[in-house]
Amino acid sequence: MKSTRAPRNKAVDVEDLAGFDSLVAAGATSMHGWHFQSVDLRQRSDELTGLRASGAIFMGCRFAGGIEALLRARGALIFPTLPNIPFNAYRGHLYTGQELYAGVAGGEYEAVPDAQIYQWTLQEGRGRALNATLATAMHDHAISDALDEFLDACAMDGMPVVGVMGGHASGRDSAEYAQAAQLGRTLAGRGFMVATGGGPGTMEAANLGAYLSAYDAGALDSALRTLASVPGFRPSITAWVRAAGRVLADFPGGADSLGIPTWFYGHEPPNPFATRIAKYFTNSIREAVLLSRAGGGSIFLPGAAGTVQEIFQDACENYYAAAEAVAPMILVGRRHWEEELPVRGLLSALANGRAMAEQVHVVDSVEEACGLLA
Repeated sequence: MKSTRAPRNKAVDVEDLAGFDSLVAAGATSMHGWHFQSVDLRQRSDELTGLRASGAIFMGCRFAGGIEALLRARGALIFPTLPNIPFNAYRGHLYTGQELYAGVAGGEYEAVPDAQIYQWTLQEGRGRALNATLATAMHDHAISDALDEFLDACAMDGMPVVGVMGGHASGRDSAEYAQAAQLGRTLAGRGFMVATGGGPGTMEAANLGAYLSAYDAGALDSALRTLASVPGFRPSITAWVRAAGRVLADFPGGADSLGIPTWFYGHEPPNPFATRIAKYFTNSIREAVLLSRAGGGSIFLPGAAGTVQEIFQDACENYYAAAEAVAPMILVGRRHWEEELPVRGLLSALANGRAMAEQVHVVDSVEEACGLLA
């Protein structure tokens, strides 16, 4: 719950009974501007009937008999629970790895919530079903709201968000993976909130490094040895997740970091080292959110088409941004970005004469990248 008292003309999200009770205890007489998200209100009928309901919004809530009709008659807007949907369209918080992978310790990945939701997205005709369209749209709106709340808290704590972009193909036993993990560890240790695309490969490595920044350097070495036994998520996502679970069990309570994956690329599982996971159905929203909220800058590790798209999407934002709003863009790996995928030339041509020109960098090491942000 964001607040205990609703400011004038400002919405207040009510995400649990404790939040509702605190508002009532503070002397509220009206629910105008309150947004209830998946709250079981069956034991709060007396309180609901005693408050003015006009302007309140209830999404996926549960009521005792007769209360829903009463609230509607008094001007409340009520969105019902949508049928045959394998997720909560009105959730009020981000995901965790434990939630998405619930049951994987004793069963196969195909039975966990993440996999079940992805399979639902692939059902024939799902994209044309009205309830499915409404559910995914409401879900992504709720995720954005929860993400904003988390990032606002980061800002209040003085933790700039740095986006780490990169490919999914780097194995856990590779030098590239270890480099990305060291990058995440260094950034988190310097007070940045690390945000990635939330997938495997270098994205997972950056979240791993950030998570283990709460431990000494030996923890990362130990984790890399454990993870190297299952280098990738193919052929078995189950084995891949369980190896991560062993690391999390060895090193509980690591530092926070953010992953922003998508079920559009549902064949790539989300990594469980991000302590906050903003998983979207709509990939375009997810990409825009990831880049636009990385106010501390973006670091691009070697990748392929997806990473190239992210580079130029970020470049477009910086191209049109006011000088004070331009965020650093740091490409790691000169050979990769100048020869193998030579985006450096076009990026420099775009930046020429613009405020972003001094904020575009190509380096060879994560140490150089972190130095530029510092």
